[in-house]
Amino acid sequence: MDEGVNHRDGRTERWRQHRLTRRKEFVDAAFRALDRHGPEVAMADIAREAGVAKPRLYRHFTDKADLFVAVAEHASELVWERLRPALSEPAPVRDRVRQCVQAYFAAVAEHPNVFRMVGDRRFLAANRPDPVAVGNTAMAGLIAAVFDQYLRAHDARSTGTLPWAHGLVGSVEAATRWWLVDGTLDRETIVEHVSVLVWGAMEAVLSSAGVLVDPEQPLDLDLDLDALPRL
Repeated sequence: MDEGVNHRDGRTERWRQHRLTRRKEFVDAAFRALDRHGPEVAMADIAREAGVAKPRLYRHFTDKADLFVAVAEHASELVWERLRPALSEPAPVRDRVRQCVQAYFAAVAEHPNVFRMVGDRRFLAANRPDPVAVGNTAMAGLIAAVFDQYLRAHDARSTGTLPWAHGLVGSVEAATRWWLVDGTLDRETIVEHVSVLVWGAMEAVLSSAGVLVDPEQPLDLDLDLDALPRL
């Protein structure tokens, strides 16, 4: 009897893994279709990219909005993957800022139509969580942790770390949306401008707490990246 139960459990797990794999394949196809057709891509375009009939998509996603939520979640995961190396290797603090900004915009530039869709958020339904807001909150938590480490290292404290962090994330998001729409600046130029913005904001807010930052000082962050919030 127990063996029969275990056998059914094994089949259930294999079916669950199969569905997860298929969902990921369809999300990857949606990325390719968005790259090709833009944010107004139709479900038929995505199904064609995936090599399936459109009804097959609806076996895994309730509607286009459900699929686009999964696309937004995957876009956030892509950003985290690109940021991890820049966050993990010690470097002077100003260099670290630029490396993070460069890694972020590399992800955006690889799939600009995906990030246009994500930034627009028209796919969201009123009764569904906003994956962009969840990702922004996770990013703000990371930046606040950096601020907290700097303050503690200088025997300082402030209640401003989270407001500062959310302000920075919002500023970068707004600059990204402008860049994707305007299209007049190349990637290296927007990276330089946003790096100045982020570094200047960090320097100013830490200075307001009595902490002066040497931009050439190596920064070895003690951050548990695996413990940070994820989508």
